[in-house]
Amino acid sequence: MIEAFVKESLAQDVGRGDLYALVERSVECKADIIAKSDGIMAGQKYVEALAKLEGFNIVWGRRDTNEFFVGDVLAIVRGDSHTVLKVERTILNIILHASSIATNTKKYVDLIEPYGVKLLDTRKTRPLLRVFEKYATRCGGAVNHRMGLDDSLMIKDTHLKTIKNLAEYIKKARKQIPFTAKIEVEAEIFEVAKKAMEAGCDIVMCDNMIPNQIFEIVKYRNDNHPHILLEASGNISLDTIESYAKSGVDAISSGSLIHQANWIDISMKMD
Repeated sequence: MIEAFVKESLAQDVGRGDLYALVERSVECKADIIAKSDGIMAGQKYVEALAKLEGFNIVWGRRDTNEFFVGDVLAIVRGDSHTVLKVERTILNIILHASSIATNTKKYVDLIEPYGVKLLDTRKTRPLLRVFEKYATRCGGAVNHRMGLDDSLMIKDTHLKTIKNLAEYIKKARKQIPFTAKIEVEAEIFEVAKKAMEAGCDIVMCDNMIPNQIFEIVKYRNDNHPHILLEASGNISLDTIESYAKSGVDAISSGSLIHQANWIDISMKMD
């Protein structure tokens, strides 16, 4: 999957061929990838796949999950000039995109880490970039939520409109979904969360609630269904995430890790 991704990314940039290579013959060269802002490194695995595909050498100054600062050499690229200059933008785009998400994610992780709460990403990813973007959140310290509809059963508010008896539905689902798949129910009010727990779900997502509402659900869970996990979600930002971590939930999910990530700045300089 990674090889196909980098191959397609490069093909988009090269098109029918790099016109630069038509003019002069290739020479051996060396280039440094330099950080122009602080951040968390991500993208190494993908660039390594590109290096294998195109036959250039790369030595890493910073590896996935490492912190870096302005002026740091993130990697040194060696190879023939035609190849190095052909892959330049693809390398930079991969590191920029992934590291920007990882850098943003680490800010969230640092805020909630003292409370022992897991940070989760969501399916709010760019089309066809889900695996790549979720890889980037992992580099920043998050834990992946489900990749798609097939790895756990989430019953959202829209699903609940079609289900007449939640307990009966969950009972039937247990007989049909994989043994290892969990069932999560989205709840926007206390009554739905209580109903979901009584129906036998594995996880309750407290969606679009304020922390005080979640405190009430946490207390009910602790007193009656301590085995059930609680997740907070819905418009959670850097400004509010710590208050949710204090509520006693097991995990917090946020699409902002990806869609609110601002691009960092890096460049490639040829010796």
